[in-house]
Amino acid sequence: MKTRTQDSPAIYRTDRTETGRQLRFDRGTLLLEGVAELPAGLENCFQYDPRVEAYRAPAHRYSEIIGPLKGELARNKAPRYQRRELICALEMTPYPHQQEALAAWKVARGRGVIVLPTGAGKTLVGLLAMGWAQRDALIMVPTLDLMQQWYALLRAAFPDQEIGLIGGGYHEPQPLTIATYDSAARHVERLGDRFGLLIFDEVHHLPSEFYRSIAEFSLAPYRLGLTATPERSDGRDADLLELVGPMVYRRCPEQLAGDVLAEFQIRVIHVDLSPTEREAYRQALEERNAFLQANRLSLNALEGWNRFVMLSARSVEGRRAMRAHRDARRIAHATPAKLRALGLILANHPGARTVIFTEDNATAYEVSQRFLIPCLTHQTAIKERQDILDRFKAGTYAAITTSNVLNEGVDVPEASIGVILSGSASAREFIQRLGRILRRGEGKKAVLYEVIARETREERVADRRRERGIHDRSGMPGNVELAEETKGTAVSQSLLWDDRQN
Repeated sequence: MKTRTQDSPAIYRTDRTETGRQLRFDRGTLLLEGVAELPAGLENCFQYDPRVEAYRAPAHRYSEIIGPLKGELARNKAPRYQRRELICALEMTPYPHQQEALAAWKVARGRGVIVLPTGAGKTLVGLLAMGWAQRDALIMVPTLDLMQQWYALLRAAFPDQEIGLIGGGYHEPQPLTIATYDSAARHVERLGDRFGLLIFDEVHHLPSEFYRSIAEFSLAPYRLGLTATPERSDGRDADLLELVGPMVYRRCPEQLAGDVLAEFQIRVIHVDLSPTEREAYRQALEERNAFLQANRLSLNALEGWNRFVMLSARSVEGRRAMRAHRDARRIAHATPAKLRALGLILANHPGARTVIFTEDNATAYEVSQRFLIPCLTHQTAIKERQDILDRFKAGTYAAITTSNVLNEGVDVPEASIGVILSGSASAREFIQRLGRILRRGEGKKAVLYEVIARETREERVADRRRERGIHDRSGMPGNVELAEETKGTAVSQSLLWDDRQN
């Protein structure tokens, strides 16, 4: 018996007479119709649905289902995507690490996660993957800034293709489409059969309860995850294996420093709380911990933190405990000693393009007022935000301060100095902030300062992050003294719970 199959809608030429045997897409699932008995090997994929008198399977298992169905189907109506000749119009020579990453992904049959630091050209790997897969493609991004960057890149790379947008006020699906995770998750039941390649930028967002449906309800056989920080604090990064594929390639900042990325140093500066601050910090922790002990709560895991949040809203004592927790964080994060250290850092790098990272808006605004530096928060209007970034890139502004909004999705290649005043506990956040200053430039040497309040949970958690990353991978001590320099230093791959830990 001779059989020819295609992964796009087509007649399956077989010698069977049962013309009713077909596979089709139905709202995020696959329906196998006209079959009285499942073909061998598919029992674990399909379940019988008596409502439609057909067998139903999750759409994301399409690539493992279609093989055993060869010769069994009269028609495959499941995929609507097409083969598409994609010839990139950009003149580009991939770095060796980009070629290696693509080759590893191809060996894995076009499924898998590639981990590269910010500035190492993840989007170019995405373009190369699109050129190899030659299928209609959907690119997922977490922010509108990334949507705009991908849109500009695809228009330049494939000028003869219509580029669609889903999100940010647009719903224009095209053979090549960029969507926010939010919008893709809302519409995936209707779009899950339209694309043969899914590219998940910042793929660590995908395993969340809401976003994972994008992968589960899509039949795309080719899947690519891109990120600098795949690990998640809830452990759900393990789900990426099923949703996208295995981790096929990984490089860290220190492996590319001086070649693909700028050479960099990490400098840790410890500051001391004043006696008044230290006493207030101690009292706040005592009040919070008394509530935790009374309710048998531990903040070493997400479940304990969630219970603390829930119980804190149910009683006066709980609200006081949560307020005490926030007071302790505020004291450690926003002590005036950190602002004095920041003043010295700025004085030591006059004119250098500098990004100052804070955990909260209040600290960002205080830095802005104290040093007359433009401030970016989630409250900053879009036009004002773009104007600030444009002036920073042009050199009109030598420094900007921000609370979280520049962690991912914003390109500031001119920055060479980063200062973390607060919020550096997790490896993901640390790597993202380091990545803001790693874009290579002529003679550029990047420096990331981490300013930490001594004898606080901020210090202990940061030390633990370094011990689990730097010490394990490069043999360097995790307890870095004042202004000690670590060149091209690795950072932790394990996520910790900020200073919520006991």
